Amino acid sequence: MKYQPHPNTTIALAQNLVSRQSVTPEDAGCQPLLAKRLADLGFTIHNLRFEDVDNLWAERGDRGPIFCFAGHTDVVPTGDETAWRYPPFSAEIHDEVLYGRGTADMKGSIAAMITAVERFLAQYPNPPFRLAFLITSDEEGRAINGTRKVVEWLTARGEHIDWCLVGEPSSKNSLADEYKIGRRGSITGNLVIQGKQGHVAYPHLADNPVHRAAPFLAELTAIEWDRGNTHFPPSTLQIANIQAGTGANNVIPGTLSVQFNLRFNTETSVGAIKERIATLLDRHGLNYSLDWQLSGEPFLTRSAELVQAVERAEAQVTGCTPLASTAGGTSDGRFIAPTGAQVVELGPLNATIHQVDEQVPVAHLIEISSIYEAVLQELQKTVTV
Repeated sequence: MKYQPHPNTTIALAQNLVSRQSVTPEDAGCQPLLAKRLADLGFTIHNLRFEDVDNLWAERGDRGPIFCFAGHTDVVPTGDETAWRYPPFSAEIHDEVLYGRGTADMKGSIAAMITAVERFLAQYPNPPFRLAFLITSDEEGRAINGTRKVVEWLTARGEHIDWCLVGEPSSKNSLADEYKIGRRGSITGNLVIQGKQGHVAYPHLADNPVHRAAPFLAELTAIEWDRGNTHFPPSTLQIANIQAGTGANNVIPGTLSVQFNLRFNTETSVGAIKERIATLLDRHGLNYSLDWQLSGEPFLTRSAELVQAVERAEAQVTGCTPLASTAGGTSDGRFIAPTGAQVVELGPLNATIHQVDEQVPVAHLIEISSIYEAVLQELQKTVTV
């Protein structure tokens, strides 16, 4: 079913984006659509393709710090489409609610960013800072050839993002009640413990890695990594997957595979995590191999120009003061913050993201666009030409 375009420009653009089946790492024509809108505003367009991932870097202006809107056009798979009330890529509006995969995470935010910039530049055609967009189609997937690679490309060109607003769905109970000033780091350990396969009736001829690992796993999951701080909760470890055995009830397994993940704050370092777990493994006398996958370091944007601009903008548009938070998973902000950028995440409600019947109220996207525009206006006051 073809959607009926909404008369509001933000919502019409969101519908156009949502209707495109850009399941990660596909872009499905979203970025060319955005590039055309931005080119019409005087942005210089850079289409950056790294392996199978499309990325867009658009920039405008030649003076002052760089303010960047960052987002992703890729979405997670829909699951069973028959379970959806409305087809997930139909971008239908019912009772002033926009339904579809990506409405909240995060094509709605991208549409709000574009229209906010269109209105802002109509009023202030020569702002005292540079404007940029960093859009990727590799946020929901491996996150290797997306924002990470674009940041490397920018660094090689001598470019540096000063302020970055990521449109991730940050609102919890009501629109703009929370925004993110940081995220915990994420690191995964893939552990293989070696034993010796054998018959369960002859355990003296085998070496059961599950039995050997049990005391280690009990101690691992009981570790207190830290107690958190003012901005972050304590770091935590969770076992995500565990595998052993052949499926037969009379065979002692030869190996045990354990995958665990830590979400850690600024009180705990990657080096300390690796050292502590290696020491524990060695103390338990285990024969093991351990591979690490670091998804990102923790980052925190303290009260500075961008944070203050967001809070003033929200107060101006909503009349409320938002809560600064670091809760939740990871975002592409983890690749931008290490360059020294101030990074804030602000977007619609996260209640239905990655779910069947993902949705966002039409009024919320219109209001988010107004907040984004107000952020630009507030930042303009802080720049001395």
